[in-house]
Amino acid sequence: QVHLVESGGDLVQPGESLRVSCTISGYNSHYYAIGWFRQAPGKEREGVGCISVDDGIAVYPDSTKGRFTISADRAKMIVYLQMGSLRPEDTAVYYCAATQSVGYCESKVSSWYDHWGQGTPVTVSS
Repeated sequence: QVHLVESGGDLVQPGESLRVSCTISGYNSHYYAIGWFRQAPGKEREGVGCISVDDGIAVYPDSTKGRFTISADRAKMIVYLQMGSLRPEDTAVYYCAATQSVGYCESKVSSWYDHWGQGTPVTVSS
């Protein structure tokens, strides 16, 4: 049974950085992908990036490219989302999602993923 737990969400000021984590259990190999998504109140869920854990290659949509970085600690089975230069419009609940995959991840389409965490809230406000 695959299980994902997000952590690290917080209240930060504009311009600050924050790292949130996704702790994964239930996979017995590194052939899976993790996607990060966010959903703000009244808005649709939006992809902010993904990583294929077996090769460590991350992909980002234009909205987060250059500000967000995704990395994976394969031994600990934790995937990190490092967010920089945060803006009020980054305020949302951030979710990680997982599916089995070899060398590919999907940064935009949430339905590609099979398993989801419960989310961690990030608020950017002065």
